[in-house]
Amino acid sequence: QVQLVESGGGLVQAGNSLTLSCTASTRTFSRYSMGWYRQAPGNQREWVASIYPGGTVNYAGSVEGRFSISRDYRKNTVYLQMNSLKPEDTAVYYCKLVQSATDYWGQGTQVTVSS
Repeated sequence: QVQLVESGGGLVQAGNSLTLSCTASTRTFSRYSMGWYRQAPGNQREWVASIYPGGTVNYAGSVEGRFSISRDYRKNTVYLQMNSLKPEDTAVYYCKLVQSATDYWGQGTQVTVSS
């Protein structure tokens, strides 16, 4: 089975930056699409960014121009670089790996942005 572990969350002041990481256990990491999602208390989980095997990336409109998704094949790790953070970015951030018909999720990492 695939295991995903997120890290890098924390408390940051609005306008500052933070980088999240997600490490996957699978040895075929490079074959799969990866994504970042977030969920605030009482809200639905929303898509933030995705990166595909060919290197293509996509972002939600709310983070376009501020966030950047990338990956390190050697370390089986996907990153989410978050710049110009806003209080509305506060949420638990989750990493997702898509393998065939199954979605695998990490445990989440908390990001809190103060005013």
